[in-house]
Amino acid sequence: MRTAFDLAPYRRSTVGFDRLFDALERSTRVETQDGYPPFDIARTGEDSYRITLAVAGFSPDEIDITAQQNQLVISGEKAEKDEEGVEVIHRGIAMRAFERRFQLADYVEVRDASYENGMLTVSLERVVPEAMKPRKIEIGSSGNDNTPQLTKDKAA
Repeated sequence: MRTAFDLAPYRRSTVGFDRLFDALERSTRVETQDGYPPFDIARTGEDSYRITLAVAGFSPDEIDITAQQNQLVISGEKAEKDEEGVEVIHRGIAMRAFERRFQLADYVEVRDASYENGMLTVSLERVVPEAMKPRKIEIGSSGNDNTPQLTKDKAA
């Protein structure tokens, strides 16, 4: 049984959180993805992550990785080629086309991708711009100039 949660009151009283509410609403919808290909998401450091997809049967040139604004799309399509003189009796290795979408948080960027032994690995890292990092504001002394002085926080 699915219960709907109304986010309208929160949308009316906040500014700039549209993507958060959209993501919450999308997560409550029933997804029709069949779980193919299987994948793992791992945190490899404080601001680094790794997505690993099991794409056995696909070669690197049959896989497409696209990073868009706050979204990573990984898709694959097998080139049609049958061996001459070979009759396939049973096809148990899934080689159907696929598309996986991953929502990325702000400032998460794709660093690199590698393919080894049927496993596609995509490395991600959160890169926060200097302007968005916290900074310490020192209080000036009581003199003619009462403007606070900005300094970089060493802990940030």
